[in-house]
Amino acid sequence: MVGHVDHGKTTLTQALTGKWTDTHSEELRRGISIKLGYADTALYKCSECEGTKAYGVKRYCRIHKRNRTRTRSVSFVDAPGHETLMAVMLSGAAIMDAAILLIAANEPCPQPQTREHLMALETMGLTKFVVVQNKIDVCSAERCHESYREIKQFLADSQLADAPVIPVSAHHNRNIDVLIEAIDTYLPSPDRRGQEAFQMNVARSFDINRPGTLPTKLIGGVLGGSLSRGTIRLGDEIEICPGRRKGKEYEPIHTTVASLHTGPYSRKQVRAGGLVAVGTQLDPASTKSDSLLGAVMGKIGTLPPVWDTLQLEIHLLKRVVGSKGGRQEVTEIKTSEPLMLTVGTRTTVGVVGKALSGTIEVRLKLSVCAAIGQRVAISRRVEGRWHLIGFGIIQE
Repeated sequence: MVGHVDHGKTTLTQALTGKWTDTHSEELRRGISIKLGYADTALYKCSECEGTKAYGVKRYCRIHKRNRTRTRSVSFVDAPGHETLMAVMLSGAAIMDAAILLIAANEPCPQPQTREHLMALETMGLTKFVVVQNKIDVCSAERCHESYREIKQFLADSQLADAPVIPVSAHHNRNIDVLIEAIDTYLPSPDRRGQEAFQMNVARSFDINRPGTLPTKLIGGVLGGSLSRGTIRLGDEIEICPGRRKGKEYEPIHTTVASLHTGPYSRKQVRAGGLVAVGTQLDPASTKSDSLLGAVMGKIGTLPPVWDTLQLEIHLLKRVVGSKGGRQEVTEIKTSEPLMLTVGTRTTVGVVGKALSGTIEVRLKLSVCAAIGQRVAISRRVEGRWHLIGFGIIQE
């Protein structure tokens, strides 16, 4: 779920899953998403209903008084839309297979983060999209039609030119069945049936113990994210990289899988695709407050290299995404320039050591675990905040 702030991403996530993903105290106080939100749901289809009425997130079909057939399970990542939280959105893109772009019908299109999120998703290599025209309940019919024309014009030169635009009222649960049909049709699940060793980008890490829990009853730290490949099982030995800092270098962390959860369900094994919470035997103090956010977890001995300096083949955009007026051109990257890099779910600042034609060498403040050939989002400090200016591909 991506789009401009206050366009209804969290409300639509709740309409689809029944879960309100803004749970942090600061999110509740300010009324905006700050961290990545997560929710799972199952999609159902009634074999006797016709058209979009056949689809829903409820198993029971009230029309034919019978259970629908479960078609698939879907995990949603609710990304923040505020301009200062672009780095959080970019880290969320690393675990997305497809995206739902929300655009509110009651505001002119495009808004700044609508444009920025779209460019970020294209930059990170996503190719499958559904567009949702939300808040049709607070607009006249004329404004809804005008908004639709604005959306189509905005998307005309992008990868979303032919993407379906679904009018929805997330607040009143209107057209949710049409959206589910579009998800089922246009956002197929990737084929991950290979026998590769399991691997996961850590998108959250936390301590689930309540204050005052006795030491003998403490539960190990939990890692959250989405398996990009393979199957993980209870009792598996896992490695976490870069791991913990030891002097000037990092030391991999080794531990054992103690529990697996998808949504509210406990599992003995989990295959790639969808969100998973991996319980470990780590000291919960080492995982609290997203302290392992950005790490990569996998089978021991199979993880990509750890880098403190990256050699990148760069691909720059023509204009700075999200700048005032959207007209500021992207100039060449210079030696000693600071850049913000998003590598998987890790966001770090780096200083350019060498800048040649088409390639740069960046010394990182925080080491990253990443594969050769992996895409890296590049942002530059413009007008007082970080703006996306392109992407790089990791070279040997």
